[in-house]
Amino acid sequence: MPSRPSSKRRSNSTRHPGATDSVKGRVGRILAKGNKDATYETGQEAETAVLVAVPDKRQDDSVTTEYLDELAFLTETAGTVPTKRFIQKLEKPDLRTFVGSGKLEEIRAYVQHHGTSMVIFDDDLSPSQLRNLEGELKVKILDRTLLILDIFASRAKTATARTQVELAQYQYLLPRLTGLWTHLERQRGGVGMRGPGEREIETDRRVVRDRISLLKEQLKEFDKQTQTQRKARTGILRVALVGYTNVGKSTLMNLLARTEVFAENKLFATLDSTVRKVVLENVPFLLSDTVGFIRKLPTRLIESFKSTLDEIREADLLLHVVDISHPSFEEHIQVVNDTLKDIGAAEKPTILVFNKIDQYQTDVDPAAHLHDVEPDHAEDLHHADEVQTRPTLEQLQASYMARLHDPVIFISAQERQNIDELRAMIARRLRGIYERQYPGHPPFPDLAAYSAEE
Repeated sequence: MPSRPSSKRRSNSTRHPGATDSVKGRVGRILAKGNKDATYETGQEAETAVLVAVPDKRQDDSVTTEYLDELAFLTETAGTVPTKRFIQKLEKPDLRTFVGSGKLEEIRAYVQHHGTSMVIFDDDLSPSQLRNLEGELKVKILDRTLLILDIFASRAKTATARTQVELAQYQYLLPRLTGLWTHLERQRGGVGMRGPGEREIETDRRVVRDRISLLKEQLKEFDKQTQTQRKARTGILRVALVGYTNVGKSTLMNLLARTEVFAENKLFATLDSTVRKVVLENVPFLLSDTVGFIRKLPTRLIESFKSTLDEIREADLLLHVVDISHPSFEEHIQVVNDTLKDIGAAEKPTILVFNKIDQYQTDVDPAAHLHDVEPDHAEDLHHADEVQTRPTLEQLQASYMARLHDPVIFISAQERQNIDELRAMIARRLRGIYERQYPGHPPFPDLAAYSAEE
Protein backbone atom coordinates (compact mmCIF):
# COMPACT_ATOMS: atom_id res chain seq x y z
CA MET A 1 0.00 0.00 0.00
CA PRO A 2 1.59 3.31 -1.03
CA SER A 3 2.32 5.79 1.71
CA ARG A 4 0.52 9.07 1.85
CA PRO A 5 2.40 11.87 0.05
CA SER A 6 3.94 14.53 2.25
CA SER A 7 5.11 18.07 1.73
CA LYS A 8 8.60 18.69 0.50
CA ARG A 9 8.87 21.69 2.78
CA ARG A 10 7.73 21.89 6.39
CA SER A 11 7.45 24.94 8.56
CA ASN A 12 8.42 25.10 12.21
CA SER A 13 5.51 27.43 12.86
CA THR A 14 2.45 25.93 14.51
CA ARG A 15 0.22 28.10 12.37
CA HIS A 16 -1.06 26.99 9.03
CA PRO A 17 0.93 28.91 6.39
CA GLY A 18 -2.25 30.21 4.81
CA ALA A 19 -3.50 31.69 8.07
CA THR A 20 -1.10 34.62 8.19
CA ASP A 21 -1.62 38.35 8.04
CA SER A 22 -1.28 38.17 4.27
CA VAL A 23 -3.39 35.14 3.48
CA LYS A 24 -3.20 34.60 -0.27
CA GLY A 25 -3.84 31.94 -2.84
CA ARG A 26 -6.77 29.63 -3.21
CA VAL A 27 -8.85 28.53 -0.31
CA GLY A 28 -7.92 24.95 -1.14
CA ARG A 29 -4.32 25.79 -0.29
CA ILE A 30 -5.45 27.51 2.90
CA LEU A 31 -7.34 24.46 4.06
CA ALA A 32 -4.38 22.10 3.56
CA LYS A 33 -2.90 21.73 7.03
CA GLY A 34 0.83 22.08 7.42
CA ASN A 35 1.28 19.40 10.09
CA LYS A 36 2.45 15.81 10.02
CA ASP A 37 -1.08 14.38 10.16
CA ALA A 38 -2.26 16.06 6.97
CA THR A 39 0.38 17.29 4.57
CA TYR A 40 0.10 17.22 0.83
CA GLU A 41 2.28 17.18 -2.24
CA THR A 42 2.38 20.49 -4.06
CA GLY A 43 4.48 19.49 -7.08
CA GLN A 44 3.63 19.74 -10.74
CA GLU A 45 2.00 16.31 -11.04
CA ALA A 46 -1.75 16.52 -11.58
CA GLU A 47 -3.83 15.90 -8.48
CA THR A 48 -6.45 13.16 -8.40
CA ALA A 49 -9.86 13.27 -6.77
CA VAL A 50 -12.64 11.01 -5.55
CA LEU A 51 -16.15 12.38 -6.14
CA VAL A 52 -18.90 11.78 -3.59
CA ALA A 53 -22.64 12.30 -3.95
CA VAL A 54 -25.28 11.77 -1.27
CA PRO A 55 -28.61 12.13 -3.09
CA ASP A 56 -32.00 11.93 -1.49
CA LYS A 57 -33.51 8.44 -1.73
CA ARG A 58 -36.29 9.82 -3.89
CA GLN A 59 -33.94 11.40 -6.44
CA ASP A 60 -33.98 9.80 -9.88
CA ASP A 61 -30.83 7.85 -10.72
CA SER A 62 -30.30 9.66 -14.03
CA VAL A 63 -30.33 12.99 -12.17
CA THR A 64 -27.68 11.71 -9.74
CA THR A 65 -25.51 10.65 -12.67
CA GLU A 66 -25.95 14.01 -14.38
CA TYR A 67 -24.98 15.89 -11.21
CA LEU A 68 -21.84 13.78 -10.84
CA ASP A 69 -21.00 14.38 -14.51
CA GLU A 70 -21.22 18.09 -13.79
CA LEU A 71 -19.04 17.74 -10.69
CA ALA A 72 -16.48 15.83 -12.78
CA PHE A 73 -16.53 18.63 -15.35
CA LEU A 74 -15.90 21.19 -12.59
CA THR A 75 -13.10 19.04 -11.19
CA GLU A 76 -11.38 18.80 -14.56
CA THR A 77 -11.81 22.54 -15.07
CA ALA A 78 -9.93 23.06 -11.80
CA GLY A 79 -7.04 20.98 -13.15
CA THR A 80 -7.69 17.81 -11.15
CA VAL A 81 -8.33 14.31 -12.51
CA PRO A 82 -11.46 12.55 -11.14
CA THR A 83 -10.69 8.85 -10.72
CA LYS A 84 -13.61 7.38 -8.79
CA ARG A 85 -17.23 8.06 -7.84
CA PHE A 86 -19.00 7.08 -4.65
CA ILE A 87 -22.77 7.34 -4.29
CA GLN A 88 -24.84 6.77 -1.18
CA LYS A 89 -28.57 7.41 -1.07
CA LEU A 90 -29.72 8.64 2.33
CA GLU A 91 -32.82 10.23 3.81
CA LYS A 92 -30.49 12.98 5.01
CA PRO A 93 -26.69 13.33 5.18
CA ASP A 94 -24.84 12.18 8.29
CA LEU A 95 -24.38 15.14 10.62
CA ARG A 96 -20.80 14.17 11.46
CA THR A 97 -19.25 12.93 8.21
CA PHE A 98 -21.98 13.54 5.59
CA VAL A 99 -21.77 9.88 4.47
CA GLY A 100 -22.46 6.80 6.62
CA SER A 101 -19.68 4.96 8.44
CA GLY A 102 -19.66 2.05 5.98
CA LYS A 103 -19.35 4.29 2.92
CA LEU A 104 -16.71 6.38 4.71
CA GLU A 105 -14.63 3.23 5.22
CA GLU A 106 -14.94 2.38 1.50
CA ILE A 107 -13.75 5.86 0.57
CA ARG A 108 -10.86 5.66 3.05
CA ALA A 109 -9.72 2.28 1.68
CA TYR A 110 -9.75 3.54 -1.89
CA VAL A 111 -7.96 6.80 -1.05
CA GLN A 112 -5.23 5.02 0.89
CA HIS A 113 -4.74 2.30 -1.72
CA HIS A 114 -4.53 4.66 -4.69
CA GLY A 115 -2.85 7.65 -3.02
CA THR A 116 -5.70 9.97 -4.01
CA SER A 117 -5.02 13.68 -3.46
CA MET A 118 -8.47 14.85 -2.38
CA VAL A 119 -12.13 13.99 -1.92
CA ILE A 120 -14.77 16.31 -3.42
CA PHE A 121 -18.39 16.37 -2.27
CA ASP A 122 -21.23 17.53 -4.51
CA ASP A 123 -22.81 19.55 -1.70
CA ASP A 124 -21.78 22.14 0.85
CA LEU A 125 -20.17 20.75 3.99
CA SER A 126 -20.52 22.33 7.41
CA PRO A 127 -17.31 23.40 9.19
CA SER A 128 -17.59 20.41 11.55
CA GLN A 129 -18.17 17.94 8.69
CA LEU A 130 -15.18 19.34 6.85
CA ARG A 131 -13.04 19.00 9.97
CA ASN A 132 -14.24 15.48 10.73
CA LEU A 133 -13.72 14.26 7.17
CA GLU A 134 -10.19 15.64 7.03
CA GLY A 135 -9.46 13.87 10.31
CA GLU A 136 -10.86 10.56 9.06
CA LEU A 137 -9.47 10.53 5.52
CA LYS A 138 -6.18 12.46 6.00
CA VAL A 139 -6.47 14.17 2.59
CA LYS A 140 -7.84 17.47 1.35
CA ILE A 141 -11.62 17.71 1.48
CA LEU A 142 -13.46 20.06 -0.86
CA ASP A 143 -17.14 20.76 -1.14
CA ARG A 144 -18.91 22.14 -4.20
CA THR A 145 -18.59 25.77 -3.14
CA LEU A 146 -14.86 25.49 -2.48
CA LEU A 147 -14.32 23.83 -5.87
CA ILE A 148 -16.16 26.63 -7.67
CA LEU A 149 -14.22 29.24 -5.71
CA ASP A 150 -10.99 27.54 -6.78
CA ILE A 151 -12.01 27.73 -10.44
CA PHE A 152 -12.95 31.38 -10.14
CA ALA A 153 -9.63 32.12 -8.43
CA SER A 154 -7.71 30.56 -11.32
CA ARG A 155 -9.68 32.62 -13.86
CA ALA A 156 -9.54 36.01 -12.11
CA LYS A 157 -7.42 38.40 -14.20
CA THR A 158 -8.46 41.96 -13.34
CA ALA A 159 -8.17 43.78 -10.02
CA THR A 160 -11.95 43.77 -9.62
CA ALA A 161 -12.26 40.05 -10.33
CA ARG A 162 -9.41 39.15 -7.99
CA THR A 163 -10.93 41.25 -5.23
CA GLN A 164 -14.36 39.68 -5.72
CA VAL A 165 -12.95 36.15 -5.58
CA GLU A 166 -10.77 36.89 -2.58
CA LEU A 167 -13.76 38.29 -0.67
CA ALA A 168 -15.78 35.14 -1.38
CA GLN A 169 -12.84 32.98 -0.30
CA TYR A 170 -12.46 34.77 3.03
CA GLN A 171 -16.20 34.61 3.68
CA TYR A 172 -15.99 30.86 3.11
CA LEU A 173 -12.90 30.52 5.29
CA LEU A 174 -14.05 32.51 8.34
CA PRO A 175 -16.39 29.91 9.94
CA ARG A 176 -13.90 27.14 9.13
CA LEU A 177 -10.81 28.52 10.86
CA THR A 178 -11.25 26.26 13.88
CA GLY A 179 -10.60 23.20 11.73
CA LEU A 180 -7.13 24.47 10.92
CA TRP A 181 -6.07 24.29 14.55
CA THR A 182 -7.27 20.90 15.82
CA HIS A 183 -3.68 19.59 15.76
CA LEU A 184 -2.81 22.11 18.51
CA GLU A 185 -5.40 20.98 21.05
CA ARG A 186 -3.01 18.59 22.76
CA GLN A 187 -0.59 21.50 23.33
CA ARG A 188 -3.01 23.47 25.50
CA GLY A 189 -2.08 24.35 29.07
CA GLY A 190 -3.95 23.52 32.24
CA VAL A 191 -7.10 25.00 33.75
CA GLY A 192 -7.30 28.73 33.15
CA MET A 193 -4.69 28.67 30.39
CA ARG A 194 -5.59 29.37 26.78
CA GLY A 195 -3.67 27.13 24.41
CA PRO A 196 -1.71 28.50 21.45
CA GLY A 197 -4.27 27.17 19.00
CA GLU A 198 -7.07 29.09 20.65
CA ARG A 199 -5.09 32.32 20.76
CA GLU A 200 -4.05 32.02 17.14
CA ILE A 201 -7.59 31.20 16.00
CA GLU A 202 -8.79 34.47 17.54
CA THR A 203 -5.91 36.31 15.89
CA ASP A 204 -6.75 34.85 12.50
CA ARG A 205 -10.44 35.54 12.89
CA ARG A 206 -9.64 39.18 13.49
CA VAL A 207 -7.27 39.24 10.50
CA VAL A 208 -9.88 37.65 8.24
CA ARG A 209 -12.67 39.99 9.41
CA ASP A 210 -10.42 43.01 8.83
CA ARG A 211 -9.53 41.71 5.39
CA ILE A 212 -13.20 41.19 4.51
CA SER A 213 -13.97 44.78 5.52
CA LEU A 214 -11.09 46.09 3.43
CA LEU A 215 -12.11 44.07 0.38
CA LYS A 216 -15.70 45.32 0.64
CA GLU A 217 -14.43 48.90 0.69
CA GLN A 218 -12.27 48.23 -2.35
CA LEU A 219 -15.24 46.78 -4.21
CA LYS A 220 -17.26 49.90 -3.39
CA GLU A 221 -14.57 51.99 -5.07
CA PHE A 222 -14.51 49.68 -8.10
CA ASP A 223 -18.29 49.92 -8.26
CA LYS A 224 -18.15 53.73 -8.30
CA GLN A 225 -15.71 53.60 -11.22
CA THR A 226 -17.92 51.14 -13.08
CA GLN A 227 -21.01 53.29 -12.56
CA THR A 228 -19.15 56.29 -13.97
CA GLN A 229 -18.18 54.27 -17.02
CA ARG A 230 -21.74 53.05 -17.53
CA LYS A 231 -23.07 56.61 -17.47
CA ALA A 232 -21.05 57.21 -20.63
CA ARG A 233 -23.14 54.54 -22.37
CA THR A 234 -26.34 56.61 -22.24
CA GLY A 235 -28.39 56.06 -25.37
CA ILE A 236 -26.56 52.87 -26.32
CA LEU A 237 -28.53 49.67 -25.93
CA ARG A 238 -26.98 46.73 -24.11
CA VAL A 239 -27.52 43.03 -24.74
CA ALA A 240 -26.26 40.31 -22.34
CA LEU A 241 -25.76 36.63 -23.11
CA VAL A 242 -26.85 34.51 -20.16
CA GLY A 243 -27.23 30.78 -19.68
CA TYR A 244 -26.10 27.65 -17.95
CA THR A 245 -22.44 26.75 -18.11
CA ASN A 246 -21.12 25.16 -21.31
CA VAL A 247 -24.11 25.98 -23.52
CA GLY A 248 -22.16 27.76 -26.26
CA LYS A 249 -22.51 31.41 -25.20
CA SER A 250 -18.92 32.29 -26.09
CA THR A 251 -19.23 30.63 -29.50
CA LEU A 252 -22.35 32.64 -30.18
CA MET A 253 -20.65 35.80 -28.89
CA ASN A 254 -17.80 35.37 -31.37
CA LEU A 255 -20.19 34.56 -34.18
CA LEU A 256 -22.30 37.66 -33.62
CA ALA A 257 -19.39 40.02 -32.99
CA ARG A 258 -16.72 38.92 -35.43
CA THR A 259 -18.76 39.44 -38.60
CA GLU A 260 -20.26 42.80 -37.70
CA VAL A 261 -17.94 44.17 -35.02
CA PHE A 262 -16.18 47.50 -35.58
CA ALA A 263 -12.53 47.49 -36.67
CA GLU A 264 -11.58 49.32 -33.49
CA ASN A 265 -13.21 46.57 -31.46
CA LYS A 266 -11.77 46.41 -27.99
CA LEU A 267 -12.29 43.84 -25.29
CA PHE A 268 -12.68 45.00 -21.70
CA ALA A 269 -12.90 41.79 -19.74
CA THR A 270 -13.54 41.02 -16.10
CA LEU A 271 -13.85 37.53 -14.69
CA ASP A 272 -17.43 37.09 -15.81
CA SER A 273 -18.03 39.46 -18.68
CA THR A 274 -16.59 40.37 -22.05
CA VAL A 275 -18.13 43.33 -23.88
CA ARG A 276 -17.94 44.13 -27.57
CA LYS A 277 -19.48 46.77 -29.77
CA VAL A 278 -21.70 45.18 -32.42
CA VAL A 279 -23.89 46.42 -35.27
CA LEU A 280 -26.64 44.25 -36.75
CA GLU A 281 -28.75 45.67 -39.61
CA ASN A 282 -27.64 49.22 -38.73
CA VAL A 283 -28.65 48.64 -35.10
CA PRO A 284 -25.66 49.31 -32.78
CA PHE A 285 -25.43 47.81 -29.30
CA LEU A 286 -23.01 46.51 -26.68
CA LEU A 287 -22.96 42.72 -26.38
CA SER A 288 -21.82 41.14 -23.09
CA ASP A 289 -20.78 37.51 -22.62
CA THR A 290 -21.27 36.65 -18.95
CA VAL A 291 -20.17 33.73 -16.80
CA GLY A 292 -22.24 30.60 -17.12
CA PHE A 293 -24.62 29.94 -14.26
CA ILE A 294 -24.59 26.58 -12.56
CA ARG A 295 -26.66 24.49 -10.18
CA LYS A 296 -26.02 25.48 -6.55
CA LEU A 297 -24.11 28.62 -7.51
CA PRO A 298 -22.73 29.78 -4.15
CA THR A 299 -24.71 32.68 -2.70
CA ARG A 300 -21.50 34.36 -1.56
CA LEU A 301 -20.30 34.44 -5.15
CA ILE A 302 -23.49 36.15 -6.28
CA GLU A 303 -23.09 38.69 -3.47
CA SER A 304 -19.37 39.26 -4.11
CA PHE A 305 -19.86 39.71 -7.85
CA LYS A 306 -22.50 42.41 -7.55
CA SER A 307 -20.63 44.95 -9.67
CA THR A 308 -20.01 42.62 -12.60
CA LEU A 309 -23.49 41.08 -12.43
CA ASP A 310 -24.73 44.63 -12.95
CA GLU A 311 -23.84 44.00 -16.61
CA ILE A 312 -26.87 41.69 -16.64
CA ARG A 313 -29.06 43.84 -14.41
CA GLU A 314 -28.60 46.89 -16.62
CA ALA A 315 -28.96 45.12 -19.96
CA ASP A 316 -31.85 46.15 -22.18
CA LEU A 317 -32.19 42.66 -23.66
CA LEU A 318 -31.10 39.20 -22.51
CA LEU A 319 -30.20 36.36 -24.86
CA HIS A 320 -30.87 33.27 -22.76
CA VAL A 321 -28.83 30.53 -24.44
CA VAL A 322 -29.89 26.92 -23.82
CA ASP A 323 -28.17 23.66 -24.80
CA ILE A 324 -31.16 21.90 -26.35
CA SER A 325 -29.13 18.69 -26.77
CA HIS A 326 -28.74 18.24 -23.01
CA PRO A 327 -31.32 15.84 -21.54
CA SER A 328 -31.90 18.19 -18.59
CA PHE A 329 -32.10 21.45 -20.52
CA GLU A 330 -35.41 22.38 -18.88
CA GLU A 331 -33.84 22.15 -15.42
CA HIS A 332 -30.97 24.32 -16.68
CA ILE A 333 -33.50 26.92 -17.88
CA GLN A 334 -35.02 26.95 -14.41
CA VAL A 335 -31.60 27.31 -12.72
CA VAL A 336 -30.82 30.35 -14.89
CA ASN A 337 -34.26 31.87 -14.31
CA ASP A 338 -33.91 31.40 -10.55
CA THR A 339 -30.47 33.06 -10.60
CA LEU A 340 -31.79 35.96 -12.67
CA LYS A 341 -34.55 36.37 -10.11
CA ASP A 342 -31.97 36.38 -7.30
CA ILE A 343 -30.07 39.26 -8.92
CA GLY A 344 -33.20 41.22 -9.87
CA ALA A 345 -33.09 40.63 -13.63
CA ALA A 346 -35.94 38.17 -14.14
CA GLU A 347 -38.27 40.70 -15.81
CA LYS A 348 -35.84 41.75 -18.51
CA PRO A 349 -36.94 41.41 -22.17
CA THR A 350 -35.54 38.05 -23.26
CA ILE A 351 -34.96 36.00 -26.37
CA LEU A 352 -34.76 32.28 -25.63
CA VAL A 353 -32.02 30.85 -27.88
CA PHE A 354 -31.97 27.06 -28.10
CA ASN A 355 -28.46 26.19 -29.27
CA LYS A 356 -26.81 22.94 -30.48
CA ILE A 357 -29.73 21.71 -32.57
CA ASP A 358 -27.16 19.82 -34.63
CA GLN A 359 -26.49 17.61 -31.58
CA TYR A 360 -30.12 17.05 -30.57
CA GLN A 361 -31.33 13.45 -30.49
CA THR A 362 -34.89 12.28 -30.04
CA ASP A 363 -33.81 8.91 -28.58
CA VAL A 364 -31.72 9.03 -25.41
CA ASP A 365 -30.22 6.00 -23.69
CA PRO A 366 -30.32 6.59 -19.89
CA ALA A 367 -27.17 4.47 -19.48
CA ALA A 368 -25.18 6.49 -22.01
CA HIS A 369 -23.63 8.66 -19.29
CA LEU A 370 -22.46 5.77 -17.09
CA HIS A 371 -19.09 5.28 -18.78
CA ASP A 372 -17.12 6.41 -15.72
CA VAL A 373 -19.18 4.89 -12.90
CA GLU A 374 -17.19 2.12 -11.24
CA PRO A 375 -18.73 -1.36 -11.69
CA ASP A 376 -18.30 -2.22 -8.01
CA HIS A 377 -20.58 0.68 -7.09
CA ALA A 378 -23.12 0.25 -9.86
CA GLU A 379 -25.58 -1.11 -7.32
CA ASP A 380 -26.01 2.44 -6.01
CA LEU A 381 -27.79 3.30 -9.26
CA HIS A 382 -30.67 1.36 -10.78
CA HIS A 383 -31.10 2.58 -14.34
CA ALA A 384 -34.00 1.90 -16.63
CA ASP A 385 -33.19 -0.26 -19.62
CA GLU A 386 -35.62 1.33 -22.03
CA VAL A 387 -34.59 4.16 -24.32
CA GLN A 388 -36.37 7.44 -23.60
CA THR A 389 -38.06 9.17 -26.52
CA ARG A 390 -37.89 12.96 -26.63
CA PRO A 391 -40.07 15.35 -28.66
CA THR A 392 -38.86 16.44 -32.08
CA LEU A 393 -37.36 19.90 -32.49
CA GLU A 394 -40.50 20.99 -34.33
CA GLN A 395 -42.66 19.86 -31.41
CA LEU A 396 -40.43 21.63 -28.91
CA GLN A 397 -40.47 24.83 -30.91
CA ALA A 398 -44.26 24.80 -31.20
CA SER A 399 -44.58 24.04 -27.49
CA TYR A 400 -42.26 26.82 -26.30
CA MET A 401 -43.65 29.42 -28.69
CA ALA A 402 -47.15 28.65 -27.40
CA ARG A 403 -46.11 28.72 -23.72
CA LEU A 404 -43.86 31.75 -23.59
CA HIS A 405 -44.41 35.40 -24.30
CA ASP A 406 -40.74 35.87 -25.19
CA PRO A 407 -39.44 35.10 -28.69
CA VAL A 408 -37.90 31.67 -29.23
CA ILE A 409 -35.38 30.56 -31.83
CA PHE A 410 -33.53 27.28 -32.48
CA ILE A 411 -29.96 27.55 -33.78
CA SER A 412 -26.57 25.88 -34.03
CA ALA A 413 -23.80 28.38 -33.38
CA GLN A 414 -21.18 25.77 -34.26
CA GLU A 415 -22.76 24.94 -37.64
CA ARG A 416 -24.11 28.49 -38.18
CA GLN A 417 -27.69 27.30 -38.59
CA ASN A 418 -30.43 29.98 -38.34
CA ILE A 419 -27.88 32.64 -37.36
CA ASP A 420 -29.23 35.18 -39.87
CA GLU A 421 -32.70 34.69 -38.40
CA LEU A 422 -31.29 35.30 -34.91
CA ARG A 423 -29.53 38.47 -36.04
CA ALA A 424 -32.75 39.78 -37.56
CA MET A 425 -34.68 38.91 -34.39
CA ILE A 426 -32.18 40.76 -32.18
CA ALA A 427 -32.19 43.84 -34.42
CA ARG A 428 -36.00 43.89 -34.58
CA ARG A 429 -36.32 43.57 -30.81
CA LEU A 430 -33.75 46.31 -30.15
CA ARG A 431 -35.49 48.73 -32.50
CA GLY A 432 -38.69 48.34 -30.52
CA ILE A 433 -36.86 48.77 -27.18
CA TYR A 434 -35.05 51.89 -28.42
CA GLU A 435 -38.25 53.50 -29.68
CA ARG A 436 -39.92 52.94 -26.30
CA GLN A 437 -36.94 54.19 -24.28
CA TYR A 438 -36.03 57.17 -26.44
CA PRO A 439 -39.20 58.43 -28.17
CA GLY A 440 -38.54 61.30 -30.57
CA HIS A 441 -34.78 60.70 -30.63
CA PRO A 442 -32.78 59.99 -33.79
CA PRO A 443 -32.99 56.30 -34.77
CA PHE A 444 -29.68 55.33 -33.15
CA PRO A 445 -26.59 57.05 -31.73
CA ASP A 446 -23.31 56.98 -33.60
CA LEU A 447 -21.65 53.98 -31.96
CA ALA A 448 -18.37 54.72 -33.75
CA ALA A 449 -18.05 57.81 -31.55
CA TYR A 450 -18.53 55.80 -28.38
CA SER A 451 -15.40 55.35 -26.32
CA ALA A 452 -14.94 51.84 -25.01
CA GLU A 453 -12.10 52.84 -22.72
CA GLU A 454 -12.64 51.53 -19.20
